[in-house]
Amino acid sequence: MTPTFAVVGHPNKGKSSIVATLAEDERLAIGPTPGTTRRAAPHTFSIDGQPQYVLVDTPGFQRAGAVLNWLEARATTASARGQLVAQFVREHDGDPRFHDECELLKPIVDGAGILYVVDGSKPYGAEYELEMQILQWTGRPRMALINLIGEEDHQAEWRQALDQYFSLVRVFDAVAADFDTRVSLLKAFGELDPEWQEPLDKAVTALLEERAARRRRSAREIALQLIDSRKLTERASLEEGQPVEPLQSALTETLKKRLRQREARCREAVQGYYRHQALVRDEPGQELLDTDLFTGSGWELFGLSRERLLITGAVTGALAGGGIDALLGGASLAMGAGIGALVGGIGAWLGGGELAKVKVLGERLGGQVVQVGPVKAPNFPWVLLGRAWLHHRLVAERNHAQRAVISLAVQGEQNLMDTLADGLSRQLARAFGKLERLGDDPEFQAELTSLIEAVLEADLTGDVS
Repeated sequence: MTPTFAVVGHPNKGKSSIVATLAEDERLAIGPTPGTTRRAAPHTFSIDGQPQYVLVDTPGFQRAGAVLNWLEARATTASARGQLVAQFVREHDGDPRFHDECELLKPIVDGAGILYVVDGSKPYGAEYELEMQILQWTGRPRMALINLIGEEDHQAEWRQALDQYFSLVRVFDAVAADFDTRVSLLKAFGELDPEWQEPLDKAVTALLEERAARRRRSAREIALQLIDSRKLTERASLEEGQPVEPLQSALTETLKKRLRQREARCREAVQGYYRHQALVRDEPGQELLDTDLFTGSGWELFGLSRERLLITGAVTGALAGGGIDALLGGASLAMGAGIGALVGGIGAWLGGGELAKVKVLGERLGGQVVQVGPVKAPNFPWVLLGRAWLHHRLVAERNHAQRAVISLAVQGEQNLMDTLADGLSRQLARAFGKLERLGDDPEFQAELTSLIEAVLEADLTGDVS
């Protein structure tokens, strides 16, 4: 049996937000206008095709007083109240006056549990008691959720009223709730009905396992991005008498574009793992995350500090590189002074080491070729990982009811990668030294994935010391 819960309440109290959060469904329409939800709609949360639980989004009560009057006029014994509610639905199905009431009561009559949602930022009113009495008449297991939509806090008065009609009352901010809060709520659902305890325990276990699997898949995606980005190059033939600088500039821009595109593909994949395919990444709140990959401020925010970079470089010898291996067996013709950094300003920030160097190579069949990349600046993989780390944290903790700006917990900080533990930093530094040489080796890919997963796991638990 798949536990099913009807999410009911007054219009515009956050019912759809709660369904979107618990069902991980970002497609659900959420709006400030009462009446956004017009029909009862089931939303099944599944993992690997296996349903875990069902949440039914319902319209809000519109004529609760009239419904309760109808029920009370025909009441006989308390044991018959549930049947009387079912009779009301049968007799008024299709009646436009009670469209919303019938829609929200149908899944309850069919056996769903009740999640009654109120806005704890608004004062309690007697009109809500009519709704609670109707739900009590159904005889179904029920829990009340106090959803805090505004800034005021009227929880105390709401609790006094709700405790009279519901066996469990919980505070649940549908938009701000994190993963742990969601798991805690699911566990509470199991207390409503003994028959739900076992399937909901299994659902929680599956959810925790899926969480770990998403982190592993994200870590592998980030590892592949690092490997690919370390190997990318751009080259083109240089005609006789053609100046080097314009061709170099064009190749540089093409390489930068490809690196940005590779990062974008990684982000899209990670968002897909967490069911955030429609997440827009250029919102104002993501200003730091959207800092261009090639700006100096981006390197200061996401990479290692100079001091930490020197330490890791001493371990791996990473600071010795920076040049570009010749292709096609040609020798450098060393044409033109000043052919160097891909991005102006980055080299100075790194203390003289360019992001990547450019060489003019000889072709075996004659002629010359200009090559830009691969990027060997020692801080580059750290910057990529820092940006991926932050993006993963935002996506993994983002609630599916959120439709607004993402909050940046690291806003204003610098050198994000300096926060990693020394041991993990040393292991990463050694792995980064092997990116170009062993990038295609499955064993190395597994090793790098494991290290990145440790970074993401530390982030998710708040342990980034």
